[in-house]
Amino acid sequence: MYTPSPAILTYLLPFSILFSRPVWQNALVLVFGAILAKGKRTVTSCLRVMGLKDEKNFPRFHWVLSHAKWSSLIASKILLGLLIKLVGAQGPLVMIIDETLERRKGKKIKAKGYYRDAVRSSEKNIVKCLGLKWMTLTLLVKFPWSKRRWALPFMTVLEPSEKSNKKAKKKHKTSIDWSIQMIKQVRRWQQAAFITILGDGGFAAAAFCWECIKRKMILVSRLRIDARLYDFPPERLPGAKGRPPKKGNKLMSFKDMLKVEGLPWKEVEVNGYGEKICKVRYITNTALWHVEGYEPIPIRWVLVVDPNGKKDPIPLFSTDVNMSGEQIIELFVERWSIEVTFEEVRAHLGVETQRQWSDGAIARTTPALMGLFSLICLMANALLEGKELEKGKAAWYQKDSGTFSDVLTLIRKELWRWRYFNWFDKNGMNPENQNEEKVGWFIDLLGAAA
Repeated sequence: MYTPSPAILTYLLPFSILFSRPVWQNALVLVFGAILAKGKRTVTSCLRVMGLKDEKNFPRFHWVLSHAKWSSLIASKILLGLLIKLVGAQGPLVMIIDETLERRKGKKIKAKGYYRDAVRSSEKNIVKCLGLKWMTLTLLVKFPWSKRRWALPFMTVLEPSEKSNKKAKKKHKTSIDWSIQMIKQVRRWQQAAFITILGDGGFAAAAFCWECIKRKMILVSRLRIDARLYDFPPERLPGAKGRPPKKGNKLMSFKDMLKVEGLPWKEVEVNGYGEKICKVRYITNTALWHVEGYEPIPIRWVLVVDPNGKKDPIPLFSTDVNMSGEQIIELFVERWSIEVTFEEVRAHLGVETQRQWSDGAIARTTPALMGLFSLICLMANALLEGKELEKGKAAWYQKDSGTFSDVLTLIRKELWRWRYFNWFDKNGMNPENQNEEKVGWFIDLLGAAA
């Protein structure tokens, strides 16, 4: 087992406390193998790329994921600490929560179920497929090689289907139940942090909103177009009898606002998807959002429309009534970063290609690959230290910002360099002097092959 560069080892050593010494050595093999491998991220593919295809005792590497005693929850806490240390100077913590579907099938996979496939479905055609549903919590981090903030996963939780829970005689938890449990855990870890949670319309639930307010977190999400809004209750007069009202008069619906002329619409330019500047018109105010069975929720709502009329109106809201309309719009747009992360982990880290069948390995492998995405970004940031990230380009593909494929190539080159060229330093031949051209050329070749 070779020793990687200090920049890489710095972000791996904090996780060593989770494992015994033998398991830790095996876990490092899997981590480096998952980074270097291409295609499927099975244990055997990791062993092949690490030169261990003839290892007779290969089950010990499967054991790391299936039976070894270590906590994914503590690993999430450690990873969050590393991310917050980097974000420290960038301001308040902005987290994105969302679900993703891992298409899997097999008789031995117990937690699977049939879910709507958001990638293949459209407004008119709904496609359902068999798989595992995961809830992921990410932290937005700004890197010098990109214009946008990246959504780095630090906690990923498996959501067993209702059918599987019923078969196992367990109480079923909905997506909102899991999301509440996750933000409670984050607040226990970071009791004094100022946290904003971004979520799509699926998280615009009264129970989740009140939990965020209770935990002193801000929630920014999307409202239904038919959401019921009310004015704040009038000031209670002295000596008035009866129970004080919880809400005032019902306000105009979002659909009616689109038909009324003379409303104070504002037109501004915001950072849109794909790092593009786009113009939008919006109107905003404060109100009480009422859902049956819950206390009215004070919110700042924003109705956003496309001046060109090409896109449907979108009502947004924030539980911070002092937040401006522009802030709410730009924060909600940044929620798209988590969709980019989901695509990148599938394309470059092999999520959905693993083939574990045991319950323990299934519950650990996907969260580990999600966390590896964040670790690779942290390692690359430490390796660059102010240097410019080398961007992969072609005659048919030009890009201004670095992507995860560029970051992954950087880490792969560093691992290959320390594995095969570390002996240059021992023999007094540093790759930075007379051998720089030859070694640099061979490293590029190995990086492209990896």
